Amino acid sequence: MSQTYVFARNAPDAEYDRSLAWAALLLAAAGLVMVYSSSIATSESSRFTGNNAAWFLARHAVFLGAAVSVAIAVFLVPALWWQEAAPWLFLAGVLLLVAVLVPGLGREVNGARRWLALPVISVQPSELVKLAAVLYAADYTARKHAVMKSFKRGLLPMLAVMLLVSWLLLREPDFGALVVIAITAFGILFLGGMNGRHFAALLGMLAAGFAVLVISSPYRMQRIFGFMDPWSDAFGKGYQLSHALIAFGRGEWLGVGLGASVEKLHYLPEAHTDFLLAVIAEELGFVGVAVVIALFVWIVARAFAIGRQATLKERHFASLVAQGIGIWIGFQALVNMGVNMGMLPTKGLTLPLMSYGGSGLFANFVALAILLRIDWENRQLARGLPA
Repeated sequence: MSQTYVFARNAPDAEYDRSLAWAALLLAAAGLVMVYSSSIATSESSRFTGNNAAWFLARHAVFLGAAVSVAIAVFLVPALWWQEAAPWLFLAGVLLLVAVLVPGLGREVNGARRWLALPVISVQPSELVKLAAVLYAADYTARKHAVMKSFKRGLLPMLAVMLLVSWLLLREPDFGALVVIAITAFGILFLGGMNGRHFAALLGMLAAGFAVLVISSPYRMQRIFGFMDPWSDAFGKGYQLSHALIAFGRGEWLGVGLGASVEKLHYLPEAHTDFLLAVIAEELGFVGVAVVIALFVWIVARAFAIGRQATLKERHFASLVAQGIGIWIGFQALVNMGVNMGMLPTKGLTLPLMSYGGSGLFANFVALAILLRIDWENRQLARGLPA
């Protein structure tokens, strides 16, 4: 209670990183506008939405409002609590991944079983596991810091846990979430002092594993070939990427104008989720895309800066969480942008803070609230006050 009182009554104006908060809010606000713009044609022509042009806008606005409200409450929770709760939150995430595979509980969409069908909303457990993985990997690394150089005592237990999570995600399947979680978790282990040779070997194993997964799946192979030359089968395996590239080409420097996209008119699939950036490029042009990229770069830079400040104060868990959040959001945004621009194979990853989806928004805003809390505690300690 005393911490809450200090925050509410006596905190100076610069008590938290306002630039980080504003960058996230600007991305979320722009995402709300672009989700509406990119989904109008889809919602107007669908019986599922009742032909309501604002259906996706209304739901996304509710998701965003709920995510911001939860984030404000999360900001008041000390970082130490997250460290104590990390193993239990991760266990809960694993149980949700199991539940989504149970017939009757999991909901299948487009051949993938990734959602839990709750009475009011659908929840995507893999989005929540991304946050749980950051907290668990940071807690594990902080606890095992003395033995992180050891393969048997340091790396092997975490590797076993990640193999379990990987198997569950591949059962859905959700290859994109698997890549993000694996990169984030092992990035945290590396920052926490993993043996360099072990890390290099692990990267080799991950690369080989991903290659086997691609080669063993005709569906993934088609995505790879479609990425390499989308125009060879522009109406088949290269359909999504070819229309995303057309959207980028039409946008040029300043775009065709907000709401004036042609590609969102049933040409570009998943325009309000996976390919939201392509609609931004078409309507707002190079300038709009550059602003989005700059805001993400700033969020990632501030996450690592906050992590370094926590390290200087010997707050190892807080430091790893901050940097882990930076890796997660930065890597997922990079992959989504790469897919939209034709630089990476098509992958079902949304643009953090912007794309339509309640589970993703909730996880992103909770993560940023934890990041802001870590920064607030750093500032409190620097002033000689309890955090």
